[in-house]
Amino acid sequence: MTNRTSQPLAAWFLFGDLALTGAAWLLAYWLRFRTDLIPVFHPVPEFDQYVENLPLVALLALVCYRLAGMYEVHRMRRFREELVAVARGVGLMALAVMATSFARHAQYESRVVMVLFTAAAFSAIVVLRRASWEAVRALRRRGVNQSHAIIVGTGRLARRTARTLRHLNWTGIQTVGHVEDDPGKCPTDLPVVGRIDELPELVVRHHVEHVFIALPLNRYPDARRVFAALSETVVDVRLIADVPTLAGFGLTTTSLHGMTVIGLRESPHHGLNVVVKRVMDVLLATVALVLLAPLMAVIAVLVKLTSPGPVLYRQERCGLNGRSFHMLKFRSMRVDAEAAGAQMTGANDPRKTRLGTILRATNLDELPQLFNVLKGDMSLVGPRPERPVFVSRFRKTIPNYMARHAVKAGMTGWAQVNGWRGNSSLRRRVQFDLYYITHWNPLFDIRIMFLTVWRMIFSKQKHAY
Repeated sequence: MTNRTSQPLAAWFLFGDLALTGAAWLLAYWLRFRTDLIPVFHPVPEFDQYVENLPLVALLALVCYRLAGMYEVHRMRRFREELVAVARGVGLMALAVMATSFARHAQYESRVVMVLFTAAAFSAIVVLRRASWEAVRALRRRGVNQSHAIIVGTGRLARRTARTLRHLNWTGIQTVGHVEDDPGKCPTDLPVVGRIDELPELVVRHHVEHVFIALPLNRYPDARRVFAALSETVVDVRLIADVPTLAGFGLTTTSLHGMTVIGLRESPHHGLNVVVKRVMDVLLATVALVLLAPLMAVIAVLVKLTSPGPVLYRQERCGLNGRSFHMLKFRSMRVDAEAAGAQMTGANDPRKTRLGTILRATNLDELPQLFNVLKGDMSLVGPRPERPVFVSRFRKTIPNYMARHAVKAGMTGWAQVNGWRGNSSLRRRVQFDLYYITHWNPLFDIRIMFLTVWRMIFSKQKHAY
């Protein structure tokens, strides 16, 4: 196995990181004590004292940056990985510098200087990394710094791998062709350059540095043959797992006492993510209730005046982990709407009241669910909850349907803003819900909420009946 690290680029990053860290150390002193930006109430330490500590700062930075994985440089490293590594490394380095200063009883250290130093070092290193990677990727798009790859397999997964590598031309990885034992299996774009047993010869002949194993589940025994064939070579070997369609979520990997464990059905909504999402829900739902209280009061009065029955309608729905809760809505149908049993609402449904038709078309009947959000039964954004009677039916007929319940149900969701709601395609709705779960982040939630409000006001809601 070859070393994935690009030595010249890693050396450039190391030199640049240490130089920028030292510059940030001196810049922080200058900003704190040589400008009038921040008042100084204590004696100003000598500049020479800070200069004398540069070697110690550089040594601590070298150790911490290395531990944080800032020099694990390879072709498929994305900038988000770079950002996380830099944040981890600079944070660890700042803590090490402060701990060292405390242990040495250094009286000249300033907390403000440490904050400025940390911010300056992080910003400078991120800018250097971003500029460096953009330059490298621009050169690779022009044919410089290329490497060759072979894809084992010719099926759906192999063709997708070839398309992905071709699209991500910033990696500088050019696909030579496919390796396949069955000569009858041939992709439409790249040639089959040989068989699995011929891999060692193909690696030498085509100067291959990367081998991607892209085989379906029923051909995983062939993956062992690939490893055996490449055991005497020094190429990178990567396995493209053919499991996302089974999982419903993104894959996770961890090590358990020396065993590699692949998570197929793990929700990204855990740990700090749960706290962030809950805080957003409580704050935004509270603000929404305060702002919309007059409108909700008017709707409540109109519901009471236009049809007999209660203002609010409580309906059992399935939420997080399949647990049921009672979802609130403004009543939009007759009291006896479900005398014949549960049924999906359709266009021109005769059970709706005249006011209910308007409320459902504008989604205003959903506003009481803000109380469900505050209670914790729902989130502002997530897969729309379904009734238990329908869940028991859909779980048997719709693949991955129950994966929607790995997170809290939402007042709105990615499927809804894309028109998949009501009596529309359940399969498409599940696809959009799983995409949301896999790609969740706070900005995605904000985007969905903005689109929900925008389309409520400026466009007709598809399948809103």
